Amino acid sequence: MKTAQEWISTMSGLVWGWPLLILLVGTGVYLTFLLRGLQFQELGHALHLALIKRKEEGAQGDISHFHALMTALAATVGTGNIAGVATAISIGGPGALFWMWMTGLVGMATKYAEAVLGVKYRIIDPRGEMNGGPQHYLTRGVGGTFGRVLGLLFAMFASVAAFGIGNMVQSNSVADALRASFRIDPLWTGVVIAALTGAVIIGGIRSIGRFAGFFVPLMIALYMAGSLVVLITNWRGIPDIFTYVIRDAFSPAAPVGGFAGASLMLGIRMGMARGVFSNESGLGTGGIAAAAAKTSEPVMQALVSMTQTFIDTIVVCSLTGFAIIATGAWKFVNPANGKGLTGAPLTIQAFSTGLPGDWGGYIVAAGLVLFAYSTLLGWAYYGERNIEYLLGERAIVPYRLIYVIASFLGAWVLTLPQIRGLQLVWDFADVMNGLMAFPNLVGLLLLSGVVAAETQKYLSRRGERVSRKITNKTVQRQQDVGRPSGT
Repeated sequence: MKTAQEWISTMSGLVWGWPLLILLVGTGVYLTFLLRGLQFQELGHALHLALIKRKEEGAQGDISHFHALMTALAATVGTGNIAGVATAISIGGPGALFWMWMTGLVGMATKYAEAVLGVKYRIIDPRGEMNGGPQHYLTRGVGGTFGRVLGLLFAMFASVAAFGIGNMVQSNSVADALRASFRIDPLWTGVVIAALTGAVIIGGIRSIGRFAGFFVPLMIALYMAGSLVVLITNWRGIPDIFTYVIRDAFSPAAPVGGFAGASLMLGIRMGMARGVFSNESGLGTGGIAAAAAKTSEPVMQALVSMTQTFIDTIVVCSLTGFAIIATGAWKFVNPANGKGLTGAPLTIQAFSTGLPGDWGGYIVAAGLVLFAYSTLLGWAYYGERNIEYLLGERAIVPYRLIYVIASFLGAWVLTLPQIRGLQLVWDFADVMNGLMAFPNLVGLLLLSGVVAAETQKYLSRRGERVSRKITNKTVQRQQDVGRPSGT
């Protein structure tokens, strides 16, 4: 008879099988064609809105464009960017990185659509805060009994999943990294994480947004700097990156060193699965963060939101993958068992090869700690928005308290001998994440016409504004030319 662990593990494999991966990527491909490659044409403008303009004056909302983006990045830039990329390469080969890029590029269109709908169908809750996301655009946009059922299902799965992937798994990763690198007792790590998490989330989205606006750019910059140093010191291996990635993306990866080899389909599956886990495009979470932004234009915030997938997958995940391939760490043979490395140990091996002394291990450990903590904060907001949808405003404070306690428990379980309870939490959260995606993707496909219409209206208005500016400048130059000197 199967144990609960085996049942949930089996269910996780079924939920995250080919049907869901094809639906996730297929929705991104469909939206890419429907929007005529908007994520490529408007990427420069989107990055300008996100990083240069940063906010929209006088618009309704709780936080700026930039803080909404940083909140979304806080939730998605997590352990998957370090351990997830390494796992994809160690199992599927370097070609898996190519398929991560593909899911990221089409996932930008999915994230864009989620954000358009998140802002368009958001509501003002009893506390005067903006509240949106799939639970609302499924209910109000799709409408009817079907829409209400989809919204209810999404909210249930999301509010539960927040305790797994977004909470206990992250605090456990932090405690494990600190114990391995600095011999810190997981009990004390749990106490500190719970205190820091509670101090930030108790203030709601404004507090999370302000903290993320400072913390997330700093942690990404530090990790990118470490990755670039590794690449610079191993510059001779840089040509190997593109040789291996492109070649193995379309052919089976041959065994080499500690890498056992992989079939073409395994490389594709690992790249797609880890890419989706990393950027969350299709899970619906992007629409929740976008709904809090101060904006009068759903499309403007959506352009900002889609840069989250670009930064997460195309930038951060790529740097991890580049370091692993350029240093040859993916071929490394563990002398203890004669096998290759996987997960965080593989990334640590890459950074240790590229940096002197123990600095490589310290940077990866610090990255795991910072990335995991930021995920705790972002998912706290996602979870509370969905529990509010289900049970009302009165449930928010109890939910936050339980969330803080769960962050302590995730670290504390490491002090218990021979416990496998966390693996149960991880598999259960995987199932919840996958189940979140189904109602959301159905809603995105049904409401794709709304996304296209909103996009066309915005681009038309922007085109008219640009034309007026050009006309006004031309008239002004003509007047300046015709004006006598000295007047």
